[in-house]
Amino acid sequence: MKLIKVKKKDSQAVPLKSLKKGEYFTLKPIEEPKENEVFVKGDYVKEDKKFSCTKFSDTNSEKFFPGTKQVYVDFTF
Repeated sequence: MKLIKVKKKDSQAVPLKSLKKGEYFTLKPIEEPKENEVFVKGDYVKEDKKFSCTKFSDTNSEKFFPGTKQVYVDFTF
């Protein structure tokens, strides 16, 4: 597996709506998360007014989060 360094600001939380589609994030400030702790931002669902996000390790595991949800992007994966 290729090591990916995802680095933005410090390990501060950012709103989900500030990420681009396809960017990786975690729900907790974890330096080296496991595959099942990393999410990928998907499309915006107008009916629910939330973003569709899937787990990196399981694309069938879909969750919906509001754009104001605070997520973390400063980790090594």
